[in-house]
Amino acid sequence: MAGRLKRPFRQSGVIPVLEDRVVLITARGSDHWIIPKGYVARGFSAPDSAAKEAYEEAGLLGSVGAESAGEYRYRKFGKLFSVQVYPLFIETMLEEWDEMHERKRRIVSPREAFDMLYHADLKTIVSGFFGMDR
Repeated sequence: MAGRLKRPFRQSGVIPVLEDRVVLITARGSDHWIIPKGYVARGFSAPDSAAKEAYEEAGLLGSVGAESAGEYRYRKFGKLFSVQVYPLFIETMLEEWDEMHERKRRIVSPREAFDMLYHADLKTIVSGFFGMDR
C-alpha cells in the first residue's frame, strides 16, 4: 500500500516593498537570498504572521496587503513547505533587530531581486508582483 500523502508545513512570508525597491535577507546560515517568512503562528492570520517574521528577521515594519501575491513550495530537511506570500509596504526599517547578527539585509531593485532570489518559484511571484518581463 502506498504511503499516505503528507500535507506541507504552512508558512507565510512577505515581499518587502520600499517605494519601488525590494528588501531581501539571507537565509540563516547561508548566503541564499530570500524573503522574510516562517510558520504561521498560532492565533495569527497568515498576513499578520508574515509581518511578525519581517520584524524579527529583517527589522521591517509596515502594512501587509490583504491579497496574496502567490504561493511557492520548497523542501528542507526532507519536509515540504508551502509559503503564502504577501506584499509588505515598509513604513519603518529598524537599524537594530532580533536577527541582525544572523542575516544580511539588502535593498535592491525588483530586477536585482529576481536575479538574487534563491527559489525559482519565488522569482516568478516577485516578477509578477512588479509586472516585470523576465
